[in-house]
Amino acid sequence: MIMETIDKIKEQISENPILLYMKGSPKLPSCGFSSQASQALMSCGEQFAYVDILQNPDIRAELPKYADWPTFPQLWVKGELVGGCDIILEMFQQGELQPLIKEAVGESE
Repeated sequence: MIMETIDKIKEQISENPILLYMKGSPKLPSCGFSSQASQALMSCGEQFAYVDILQNPDIRAELPKYADWPTFPQLWVKGELVGGCDIILEMFQQGELQPLIKEAVGESE
């Protein structure tokens, strides 16, 4: 059961160049941190995938162990964990997130 969840996580991460694990959805976030993180991503102007961990309790349980990152949201770009809300916002404010996102989208087209 746990391996299935890990496989599902790996598949999601490999299939989506930009993936946000969050509570709720970008349009209806269920927590402030998820809201801020998805806003910053949306401001980059590219499409991104998301997984609502409230709808996926198995992923919510296993992803922190797999990622070695205890909290949500989690942003993954090109298979690498970028980080959580603080890191996302800091990168956005410093202008580092936008090129990272654009590059990830460009490479997958």
